[in-house]
Amino acid sequence: MDTEAKLALVSDQMHLEPAEETGVTGRVVAPCGFAPDELRHVVESSAAGAALEAKKNSLGLYDAAMPNGKRLTMLKTLLTSACERDCYYCPFRAKRNYRRATFKPEEMAQAFHQMFDAGMAQGLFLSSGVAGGGVKTQDRLIATAEILRRKLNYTGYLHLKIMPGAEREQVFRAMQLADRISINLEAPNANRLTGLAPHKNFKEELLRPLQWAEEIRKSQPARLGWNGRWPSTVTQFVVGAVGENDVEILSTSAYLIQQLRLTRTYFSAFSPVPDTPLDNRAPENPWREHRLYQASFLLRDYDFEMEEMPFNRDGNLPLDVDPKMAWARVHLTEHPTEVNRAERNELLRIPGIGPKGADAILSARRRGHLRDWRDLEKLGIAATRAAPFVLLDGRRPPHQLSLWSA
Repeated sequence: MDTEAKLALVSDQMHLEPAEETGVTGRVVAPCGFAPDELRHVVESSAAGAALEAKKNSLGLYDAAMPNGKRLTMLKTLLTSACERDCYYCPFRAKRNYRRATFKPEEMAQAFHQMFDAGMAQGLFLSSGVAGGGVKTQDRLIATAEILRRKLNYTGYLHLKIMPGAEREQVFRAMQLADRISINLEAPNANRLTGLAPHKNFKEELLRPLQWAEEIRKSQPARLGWNGRWPSTVTQFVVGAVGENDVEILSTSAYLIQQLRLTRTYFSAFSPVPDTPLDNRAPENPWREHRLYQASFLLRDYDFEMEEMPFNRDGNLPLDVDPKMAWARVHLTEHPTEVNRAERNELLRIPGIGPKGADAILSARRRGHLRDWRDLEKLGIAATRAAPFVLLDGRRPPHQLSLWSA
């Protein structure tokens, strides 16, 4: 099998592993206040480029946004799609009748570098099925990264996967080679993981490497990391396959973000794969994935706490309204925030105001009072969403809106 055929074969299911790609399908996270109809318009407006994206995706090429905001084309691929694990939801599980493909480290490094030289890809996301154990598989991933960095002098973006069961020194070495590392927790706790991947150990195999990464960042100088800094760290959850609720998922996400400094947690709405133990399970509503992203950003960037999330009685977020808007309707409708006096953390709780908007307000206040909704719009604030929840110089904005959209 030639290299292109292998890439096409292993890329077949890579869309199930969200990473840095910016493709809209299932990955658009609207600003607070956007209704489902508004988001649907954003998705449909991108349909013209769908055919081109499908062709690129067939080789594992995705438009991606880097941690620094830079955009590039990234190859998402596997060192091997053979796997000895039998995770119930996974298309690459050991007991599934599925054609496999495997690259040797040198072959993968050369294949990607040829794409890089040709301008087809500027970044690499490299994962793998587990073949021969987590330690041996991790050795092959590291070997591929070392060939790229040391032999081929590749200095571009590299996201390297950590395998279940990898050793601490392997995590350390991966951190010396990559711009980002990740290992998928898949479930929010050990009990839920049993229903997804019964032969994985939640704490020892999956959570521990993320803890090691933070310990290394704290104890070792950043100059030991790639390009003089330590890589960012992320993880992923499969949502809706085994009955977990949003409280469980976001409680674990809050720990990862606040204690282990994960850059973000990815969520993948469950979609059944044929010839797997969960192939008769109903797919999860993609709006649940969307609301989890919004809630995780509130925990990461907006100083919200778990206790402030608008969970319903079954422990899930409402699907018809974003969590920030739901919180504001309860807390700010009768007690709006005075924009000219509010602290940054208070501004961040207002729908339509994000971190950049809050900073812009604080800067503008040093030059004078904000008195009109147009003053907010000039600062890039979504004034139509903010208006019901704010005061400007003691008065509600005169430009009243019909704002009770989700």
